[in-house]
Amino acid sequence: MLSKEELEYLKHKLGREPNSLELSMVEAEWSEHCSYKSSKPYLKALNTQGKYVLIGPGYDAGVLAIDDLLITVHIESHNHPSAVEPYGGAATGVGGVIRDILSMGSRPIALLNGLRFGDIERNSDARWLFKHVVRGIADYGNCIGVPTVAGEVEFDGSFDNYCLVDVACIGLVDKDRLVLMHANAKDLIIIAGNSTGKDGIHGASFASKILDDTDNNRSAVQIPDPFMGKLLIDATMECVNARCVKAIKDLGGGGLACCLSEVADKLGKGMSIDLANLHLREHMSVEEIMISESQERMLYIVEPSKLSIFKEIMDKYEIPYSILGYVTDDGYLDIKYNGKQITRIKANIVANAPIAERKVRKPRYLEEIGVREPYVSDKDDDNIAEYLLSLLSNPSIASKEWVYRQYDHEVGLRTVIKPGYYDAAVIRLNDTKFLAVKLDGNSKHCYLDPYNGAMGCFAEACRNVIAVGAEPIAMVDHLQFGRPEDEHVFYTFVESVKGLADYGRYMNIPCIGGKVSFYNETKRGAIKPTPVVCILGLIDSYDKIVKDRAKDGDMLVIVGLTKAEMGGSEYYEYIHKLQSSNVPKVDLAYDKAVMHAMLELIDSRVIRAIHDCSKGGFGVALAEMCINSNVGAYVNLARVPNTCSRLDNLIFSESHSRFLVAVSKDNLSKVKDILSKHNNSNNSNNDSDNSSIHYSVIGYFNDSDSIILEHGSSTISLSLDKAIDAYSSSITRLMEHA
Repeated sequence: MLSKEELEYLKHKLGREPNSLELSMVEAEWSEHCSYKSSKPYLKALNTQGKYVLIGPGYDAGVLAIDDLLITVHIESHNHPSAVEPYGGAATGVGGVIRDILSMGSRPIALLNGLRFGDIERNSDARWLFKHVVRGIADYGNCIGVPTVAGEVEFDGSFDNYCLVDVACIGLVDKDRLVLMHANAKDLIIIAGNSTGKDGIHGASFASKILDDTDNNRSAVQIPDPFMGKLLIDATMECVNARCVKAIKDLGGGGLACCLSEVADKLGKGMSIDLANLHLREHMSVEEIMISESQERMLYIVEPSKLSIFKEIMDKYEIPYSILGYVTDDGYLDIKYNGKQITRIKANIVANAPIAERKVRKPRYLEEIGVREPYVSDKDDDNIAEYLLSLLSNPSIASKEWVYRQYDHEVGLRTVIKPGYYDAAVIRLNDTKFLAVKLDGNSKHCYLDPYNGAMGCFAEACRNVIAVGAEPIAMVDHLQFGRPEDEHVFYTFVESVKGLADYGRYMNIPCIGGKVSFYNETKRGAIKPTPVVCILGLIDSYDKIVKDRAKDGDMLVIVGLTKAEMGGSEYYEYIHKLQSSNVPKVDLAYDKAVMHAMLELIDSRVIRAIHDCSKGGFGVALAEMCINSNVGAYVNLARVPNTCSRLDNLIFSESHSRFLVAVSKDNLSKVKDILSKHNNSNNSNNDSDNSSIHYSVIGYFNDSDSIILEHGSSTISLSLDKAIDAYSSSITRLMEHA
């Protein structure tokens, strides 16, 4: 519903009272989901310029130019529909982001997803949502032939009885095939794809109302149709190659109301349409027709001389279509039904919501939590191995094989690095260029410190693409929060955006698109702040892809400094059920220096394997390297650069800017030479490009069946078999009877 102020604004713009159709259209377009009326002023802080950026935010997808290839990328969510009907909601989320990629004239080549659920160890509803969301993503992606190559899953009690479902899509298009918005008067407006029905009337734009009565609204969620989705991909690409379309747009949030108004406003044109021409699934009112979010529908603008080519292609694929009307020069949406005018309203009025002024206040809990530590006796050091084993079975850390084995991640023959063993996926662009992609977030960190937590998400995603050999070149983000009217929630949003903006500008990594999702709430209140960052990294040679694993005899080098920053750590929250405010903070100059050092190592081809330290800290990162390489390890903890006074903090801190590197003995001296140029003892220059970094040779990998951590006179030993079982089987066991 429009606020009182918005209604008065609309009346002023119209110079009259709006009719029921106009109210329905404006309510849809001015919703947070479609208009960004609360977030738009703050998003301007994000850096959107970069070496490879051709098109930044403002289109259906961002575009990067790599030689003669254009990469398109976009991210979307389907949180509320997925919480109502997880299978259909998640599947339609995949379909929607794919059509955004299609709207640029590009072919989708890869999918990623970021998922958030409640506590699946204790909550059967969370397991049920998890099971059916994954199945929906898998079935849709597998049916349309677009591989799901990477993602992440996080579990937290704040998402109980709810879920977040983020989907990113990557596309490719030749430079001369990119479709941008342009049209002339008399060009035809055509809707192709599935019939419009009532299934999508209460879609994501009205999501805040759906969850009030979930059982009664399951039928209101959009119905996925991957088979029509596949036909639309092939038909659209054929139309692009035949050069018979001048503009393409997905009918997403807000349906025709938003699609028509946004396209007309972008073009600086008007539209004359007759809703009676649209192919429908059932009898509907004009209001229902305009706001329905039925899936697998696309808008195309076609000049009359190319209509026969367009029709021939659609007929070939047996895709229904309707010529809805034509483009005009007057800037109005002139909407008729059976020739009778039912509204005439300026497109720019509908497409541009008035900015909502929101209040900001720091939540009291951020002041109250403070820095805390669990009590640990001297004997508790003996429990480190059990703590590590428990963390490896923690669903937020454990192997996600149960998820990705349901996805077809090889279809299309572009996947070079698949999900499971490496920090990011790699897909082939052509014979010489490769794209690394990874999506990351950390709700625990962002809840306790939204600024540093969001910045940390960005930094972690960058580390993940670096770990496979890529230079980060761009990102898209998805920002998910509770009600923006809540000044405490809005504070966390504003601080999160500042964190992302500051990191992106310092590192010169542009944001080329994104999404904001508000009203993510359960009956207990707002979810934890959840900004998610999807990073794209470029690899300019196949030889630079880091895709080996640690081997017996390899030396283990750590790069970076471990600090006692335990707030939001899985160790504190999962093991000790304790929150602390000292979230890991990114030192921008240090992070940049580490990034440059790692890229130099990769360019020199002197390292075998890399893994970043993140959830679970050094201990989990080491165990994951051993598990994925099926080797044991010996580490002398006294050699790890750190500022920690406690052993458990040293092992489980989630400090940023850290990597574990496996190096053959033959290459160790070369690695030391490169790192010494950046080493703390040899370089005191603290400017942004030459800040000193820490590194140390801390141990080696071996063919034993144990992970050994030596600390003074004591030794911590973890069976590799037990570690593998805990890490590999945890989620599968939980989901066996879901």
